[in-house]
Amino acid sequence: MDWTELCITVATADTDRAADIANMVVPYGIYIEDYSDLEQGAREIAHIDLIDEELLARDRTRSLIHLYISPEDSPAEAVAYLRERLTAEGIGHELVSQEVREDDWANNWKQYFKPLPVGERLLIRPTWEPAGDAGGRQVLSIDPGMAFGTGGHDTTRLVLETLEQAVRPGTALLDVGCGSGILSIAALLLGAETAVGVDIDPLAVKTAAENGALNGFSPPRFTVFQGDLATDVEGWYDVVAANIVADAIIGLSPAVPRVLKPGGVYIVSGIIDTREADVVGALSACGFAVTGRREHGGWLCLTARLRADG
Repeated sequence: MDWTELCITVATADTDRAADIANMVVPYGIYIEDYSDLEQGAREIAHIDLIDEELLARDRTRSLIHLYISPEDSPAEAVAYLRERLTAEGIGHELVSQEVREDDWANNWKQYFKPLPVGERLLIRPTWEPAGDAGGRQVLSIDPGMAFGTGGHDTTRLVLETLEQAVRPGTALLDVGCGSGILSIAALLLGAETAVGVDIDPLAVKTAAENGALNGFSPPRFTVFQGDLATDVEGWYDVVAANIVADAIIGLSPAVPRVLKPGGVYIVSGIIDTREADVVGALSACGFAVTGRREHGGWLCLTARLRADG
């Protein structure tokens, strides 16, 4: 089965806005080539000063946004939507498309996923890359496969940073919409006693379990299953994390108090800043008060606790 690769070229100043529009088409599969801060990124993230000449020669004034469309998702409609929205937002762009075989789509993106330090204590390592010197960080090895969650997207990084503060020895964590399992595994590396991942996608469940085993975690310490929070999750948890989207958070939040221990923390992410008021209102209606907020790149991660009067 052949997929369609779309490549959108925009000015670097328009990258974030264009990427948000691209995410509306395929929130599960975009990557961005942006070399505008190449030297700074090399020093701060990779801790190197020597940069390949081919990279140095890249255009610093323009970014390339790549996304992939499956045949059943109507590539022609996606192209029409992108052109209409980008034009409406006044974003100058070039858009080209080409067919790509599924096995190529599933593997070509790996060249852009490198070891990534997150927060103060974690280093995310793709399985096909050496970790190198972790600098005292906990190394989280991961192969996301076709499931969401590499640690590179703002939504995931914000939760990982929040977990550093929320997880304590003995913590029991519930990861709703666990995807690749990255949040559960991170919590365990940060000292949690147990983690349970739940997802409606059987592929995500399989991927999360495999990533758990890759990092040395298996039942009963790390359990993953296919199901729904409202009907299938049992037990009480110190931390409930949901890195999904605003509408899904609004829909599942009424079921969270049933599984959250007294004094427990509810962490939600995947929220575009324009939906903040909607999510906060839904949390309040379920008895929660927002106690923490992180923001980056137009995305939000909120921490909430049940009110005493909740």
